[in-house]
Amino acid sequence: MLRMSKESPIQASFQEAAATLAAFLRDPACLAGVERFAQAAAATLKRGGLLMSCGNGGSMCDAMHFAEEWTGRFRKDRSALPAVAFSDPSQLTCMANDFGFDEVFARSVEAYGKPGDLLLTISTSGNSPNTIRALEVAKRKGVTTVGLLGRGGGKMLSMVDVPIVVPLATTSDRIQEVHIKVIHITIEAVERLMFPGNYA
Repeated sequence: MLRMSKESPIQASFQEAAATLAAFLRDPACLAGVERFAQAAAATLKRGGLLMSCGNGGSMCDAMHFAEEWTGRFRKDRSALPAVAFSDPSQLTCMANDFGFDEVFARSVEAYGKPGDLLLTISTSGNSPNTIRALEVAKRKGVTTVGLLGRGGGKMLSMVDVPIVVPLATTSDRIQEVHIKVIHITIEAVERLMFPGNYA
């Protein structure tokens, strides 16, 4: 049986996670960013646009999670909503082989993105070359961009239309824990706007 004490590294990790979330909640820019994200996503869906998402490693998992919540069910049944994560291994490896890994998300934005769509880019450093390239193509195509970022936001901070930067945390795991909360709460906010009956 695992014995816990006030000095337990497990308890300390939970406290660190709670402190990171508390810092996020205290920062008006963070909450305003989530509000802008929800408004942009709702506007995209209402005009028939596509939600796109991308990231590397754990951030790709979050990008996939973001997409499936729209096409599937979040809390209650409603119509499927158009969202795609750039995560298909055959496409990614094809594009990486032909153009280099830095181009894998940019090629997908070029293929699918159109004015009025939204691209969610997720990077705990804000400096991932392939998400940076995706943002460059998105800007050229008139796609609204959102960045879930960490460590001050990196190069992507000034590139996205809506930056959301996790404060305090310096490790990817703590940053990603807040990213997934932002994703879930944004989806809930959009559903409350578009499907209020689901929350009656």
